[in-house]
Amino acid sequence: MNKKVFFLFLGLLFCCVLVCAQEVQKSDLHQKAEAVNPSQDIAKARSLYIHAFNDYVNKGQTKLAVECGVKAAALYHKESFFKESFELLRRVDQTINTSGDKSPSAQAALHYQVTKERLQMYMKFRKIESAKEQLNTMENQANVSNDESLKNDLLYNKAIFYYTFGQTAQGNAVFQEMAKKLTASKEYDKVDEVYQTLISNGRKSNNASLVAQSYSNYIAWKDSTNALKHADEIGALKKQIADNEATISDKDSSLTTRWVIIIGLIILAVALAAALAVGAIILLRYILQTRKQKKTIKLANESNALKAKFISNISAQLEPTLQKLDNSTPEVKALLDFSSHIQTLSELENSTDEIELEETQIQSFCEGLMDQIRDKVKSDVTLTVKAPKMGVSLNKEYVSHILLHLLDNAAEYTPEGGKITLDYEKRSAHTHHFLVSDTGCGIPAEKQEDVFKPFREIKDLTTGDGLGLPICKQMALKMNGDLDIDPNYTKGTRFILSLQS
Repeated sequence: MNKKVFFLFLGLLFCCVLVCAQEVQKSDLHQKAEAVNPSQDIAKARSLYIHAFNDYVNKGQTKLAVECGVKAAALYHKESFFKESFELLRRVDQTINTSGDKSPSAQAALHYQVTKERLQMYMKFRKIESAKEQLNTMENQANVSNDESLKNDLLYNKAIFYYTFGQTAQGNAVFQEMAKKLTASKEYDKVDEVYQTLISNGRKSNNASLVAQSYSNYIAWKDSTNALKHADEIGALKKQIADNEATISDKDSSLTTRWVIIIGLIILAVALAAALAVGAIILLRYILQTRKQKKTIKLANESNALKAKFISNISAQLEPTLQKLDNSTPEVKALLDFSSHIQTLSELENSTDEIELEETQIQSFCEGLMDQIRDKVKSDVTLTVKAPKMGVSLNKEYVSHILLHLLDNAAEYTPEGGKITLDYEKRSAHTHHFLVSDTGCGIPAEKQEDVFKPFREIKDLTTGDGLGLPICKQMALKMNGDLDIDPNYTKGTRFILSLQS
């Protein structure tokens, strides 16, 4: 008896460990993306989902990467950016194919989500052949995955496909098959939800025939289901009576069995008490470590502030001496520029001054910036400005500095016959973007984050000190905006300056 109780206790502990091990924590980027309401700021939600997708890919968390990638593609689709949506879905498929999990069923289940999003777009295009091809692919993927929930979802999408393209008879047949399947497994709530969804879709698309047909089928199913529910309730009552009778007959069970149960509960209570004591000790250690870490972080922040001030002071003290040297010498000029850049970066990081805005005519502002690099580009390079005639409140000093630096870099790296473009986009009532694109050699994906970090490597200052982009990044952040590289742009390099007005 004691051995049985011991093994029962071990089994309970093993189950708890398995449950804890299977929990998957979503990343901060993923949680931030889910917290954004797409109806209020769809661009921000999409950007966060794309960043979360790239982060999960780098970490090898394919399932969560697919979830974020498909959601971002759906947001592209919602704004009719179909080209970007299809391109992102292609990348998601590649991620699944190159993932560490080579199980055909697992990969098929993930591919199903991607194919389903493509189906939605083709149905929106009213391309029946392309939509039919995606539906056939989904059926194959659902079969390979051997996932019953995907097979039920496939039936629903088949019905929607047939109704969308006016094939009402086929839609009714598939829908009846799905309703029958779920009803047989007594999943009445799911069938009811599917009927309600179908009726709602018909109303949204102003399809009176679909609404009438769906409602008629729903009433007929409801009547038949009520009879089944009554039969289930009678069966449940009969079972309850039988169980009560069995319970009464078991009242004469032996005293030994009762003592075993009591002893088992006592052992379990002792084990839980011990676990609580261990948990209390761990929590206390965690609190002490957290206090120590906070103190360490505070000291580190104070130390960094002092270091920044010290470096800025050194730079300021060196400048008068450097000014006395021949600044026509490349090395001296490089030192002067480096000293100036250090002071600028230090001031940006430590300044708490408010940024002043002024009304600016976007088209003339952008054309003026592009004119400043015309003499710097190589032969046959096309310069294009795409900006509307409208006024926007912005800090001209910072924005001019950032865009001119990006355009200078584009002029340097764009080959003969290439193209440099400066775009302006109004993304929402309070969000707008400047985009600088070129057809140069591009920046490798693994280096895109490092270009905004200062002092990443030791360089020959005559070839540049690497502080230009970090300064631009700090300026963007000071304006309550951001500066990033577009990871989806593959024809060269595209920088996106996001600003909040």
